[in-house]
Amino acid sequence: MIRAFDPVEPVQASLLILGSMPGVASLNANHYYAHPRNAFWPIMQHLFGRQWENYDAGIALLKHHQVALWDVLRECRRPGSLDAHIIKDSVVVNDFTGFLQRHPALTTIAFNGKAAEKLFRQHVVKPAKEPLLSRLNNLSLLSLPSSSPAMASLSLDAKKATWEQLLAPALMPVRTPAPKKRKQCVE
Repeated sequence: MIRAFDPVEPVQASLLILGSMPGVASLNANHYYAHPRNAFWPIMQHLFGRQWENYDAGIALLKHHQVALWDVLRECRRPGSLDAHIIKDSVVVNDFTGFLQRHPALTTIAFNGKAAEKLFRQHVVKPAKEPLLSRLNNLSLLSLPSSSPAMASLSLDAKKATWEQLLAPALMPVRTPAPKKRKQCVE
């Protein structure tokens, strides 16, 4: 069994980006989207108009912009990294009831790829009961093209443009520059 990471969850998260399950490179690095050809971090840099040097700085910028990051699955068996190889009877989903209770400001869930959306709809939405069902019905659910290098039919520029177009409404209220360090005034 492989286990997913804990969520990146800013307190006032308004947007949750969901993947399916971290790939081998990410699990080995203990970082979301660690495969060098995964477009996730370049897309985020494009969306926020900022470059950063390391993973921690990227996570800090997501939090600053109230963007949460998680995966649909908590654990599963999967040889390799491809979502198509997830063994169906091994799937255990994350606790979305708890997550949504902790994040009342959340308005949008965006799926990083069709596999994440399919898993969410099958294992979270379909069996949902109240109060989770009411909460899910009040969220915008967006389908984004996968940032995975396996999704080679779209160029990086096309992925950036599509993510920007689809996420713009969800990012609008928090799309402000990250705070800069103030210079100390010395008199």
